[in-house]
Amino acid sequence: MKIAYLINTYPQASQSFIRREIAALEAMGLHIERFTVRRWNTPLVDPGDRAERQRTRCLLEAGALRIALATLGVLCRRPRRWWTTLGMALRLGWRSDRGMAYQLIYFAEACLLLGWLEASGIEHVHAHFGTNAPMLALLCRHLGGPPYSFTVHGPEEFERPRALKLAQKIASAQSVAAVSEFGRSQLYLWCAAEDWDKIHVIHCGVDRSFLDAQSPPCTAARLVCVGRLAKQKGQLLLVRAAGLLAQRHVDFELRLIGDGPLRPEIEALIARLGLQQQVRLCGWLSNEQVLQEITAARALVLPSFAEGLPVVLMEALALRRPVISTYLAGIPELVESGVSGYLSPRGNLQLLAQAMQQMLEADGAELQRMGEAGAARVAQQHDAAREARRLAELWGAKVGDKEAMVVS
Repeated sequence: MKIAYLINTYPQASQSFIRREIAALEAMGLHIERFTVRRWNTPLVDPGDRAERQRTRCLLEAGALRIALATLGVLCRRPRRWWTTLGMALRLGWRSDRGMAYQLIYFAEACLLLGWLEASGIEHVHAHFGTNAPMLALLCRHLGGPPYSFTVHGPEEFERPRALKLAQKIASAQSVAAVSEFGRSQLYLWCAAEDWDKIHVIHCGVDRSFLDAQSPPCTAARLVCVGRLAKQKGQLLLVRAAGLLAQRHVDFELRLIGDGPLRPEIEALIARLGLQQQVRLCGWLSNEQVLQEITAARALVLPSFAEGLPVVLMEALALRRPVISTYLAGIPELVESGVSGYLSPRGNLQLLAQAMQQMLEADGAELQRMGEAGAARVAQQHDAAREARRLAELWGAKVGDKEAMVVS
């Protein structure tokens, strides 16, 4: 079966879970072609991401002329579908978050995508995230293209479901994947009840390199945070919590992996609190370097304000590293507070600092107990090969019984 993967911006540094999913599906014998609307405007550090970029076709790189010619071509070949889909695009653009002009651009891009899909013999389109990509898949479907499905991660889709036309995307889809039970409940909230049966929980996953890891606990006084430097990830609160630990004369080192728009504010806060010796900004690293940073720390901390279910949490747990995070979205479905780490309410500075200090003071036996508990939970719920098989079954793909061996 030939499947198209469609993502608005791909690949990015934070999308290793999509690579794993594609690799698992290809190991089962499915043919996957990658499509993106635009390229990421930040240099890719990881070799796997750079290789994936070479495999991915970009719609916007085709240029305005080719997109316009593709649009006219569909009008000539399928005038009735062209006009009815154009009318649908305009209706969807009414009161959307981007407006009519963007909806017309999506329509033109869908015409180009249709030609690419037909030329490749694509039988099904799967999009990641509930934003632009499934809108293109929806319009392409109504132009006569293949059926589509999409994975909803959150939190963006749940913050503006009406503007994103989430209900309409679900109604036209063959199936929809949510990455957590929380995510499924939010989709139930924003779509028609008759569409509930097409919504399934398909977790993001980790591969055998994580599941088979035997990383002994690390007792160094080091914590690591991995994520884009953005307000929703809570790094400003994290640095303030680090400042409280410094005031209490707690010995610690905190490494922030990633980059983003919040970096200048974080750097200024580190300087203002005098934490230059304790807090280090490492920028984007390769996947291998990120794993090394996680295993060199006693725990991972991610005090997010808005999330779906962060893949980095399952990566850390699979590596037998406890985590500190927040009671938010799908996170409590993965992290059991007091068992595989600590959870605190969003934005609570004192409780975050308390959890960090408690983790830093835990002995080796306690760290090992939490690490083993977290690894067991990930093996049970987040095996990339098993979850990819479940996804393929939703599409009606025939896959063998052999377990896929996935390399990230």
